[in-house]
Amino acid sequence: MEPELRHLRYFVAVAEELHFSRAAARLRMAQPPLSQQIRQLEAMIGTPLFVRTSRSVALTPAGEAYLERCRRVLATVVDDVHEAGRIGRGEQGRFDIGFVSSAIQLGLAAPIRRFRERHPAVHLRLHEAYTAHIIDRLLTGEVDLGVVRDAEDHDELVATAFAVESFVAVLPAEHPHAGDPAINAAALRHDPFVFFPRLAGERAYQRNLRPCLEAGYTPRIVQDASSWATVAHLVASGLGVTIAPASVSAVVPVSVRVLPLTGTVATTEVQILRRRGDDRVTSTGFGTEGGAT
Repeated sequence: MEPELRHLRYFVAVAEELHFSRAAARLRMAQPPLSQQIRQLEAMIGTPLFVRTSRSVALTPAGEAYLERCRRVLATVVDDVHEAGRIGRGEQGRFDIGFVSSAIQLGLAAPIRRFRERHPAVHLRLHEAYTAHIIDRLLTGEVDLGVVRDAEDHDELVATAFAVESFVAVLPAEHPHAGDPAINAAALRHDPFVFFPRLAGERAYQRNLRPCLEAGYTPRIVQDASSWATVAHLVASGLGVTIAPASVSAVVPVSVRVLPLTGTVATTEVQILRRRGDDRVTSTGFGTEGGAT
């Protein structure tokens, strides 16, 4: 038989009070069971911890040494309990966020900075990925939060809007319509397109196509790329044109033209996703001050 935490608590109370009746009152228990537990502890250790007389109780040398160790153990247990609680509430430990690169242009850096300020004990890790991959990782628990674009609805996930934006046309400088103040997607019917890959997310892909579909055609995609910045640079090289979220204007090279789209009310939405039932402050509070609109 080995000592349990209750034995340690009982011993510390008696050692600090040096009086069994006062220790029992402090522990809110009767004195006889307390005396029995102390004798049981001494039997397990194999040596007396107290010198008892009819008038006094004193610690033996073994008891004095054991007292300090018991205090350390009990303090560690309390600290561990508090730490587990902080981790459970999201106030400590690790927190992983998956994000789409285009969210950076919409002000994602601000909630990340606020997160670090509010939760300095949390190790924040960021993972850039496609929307579809972020959703998969959320569902498997690989990430705690997702910042995605036009995510598919899912019963196990809760979405909060972060930013809504319109679409724009991105054209090479030598394009016949490059000097226009605005353009209808119908004017790009015969142009080759550079586009985001479909595997990034089906809903996002379809929303991005909407201005073209509304104009009565499906664009001829000759090349895809993993980020809107790369798409824009491929447009600059003359490989084709594209329709992209308006925030792409922050990452395009100077040799392309970004034009507002007419004849469409299509929009794209960046969302914050968390698992349903995840009520940690780190999850529910992220980005609540609002993003761009």
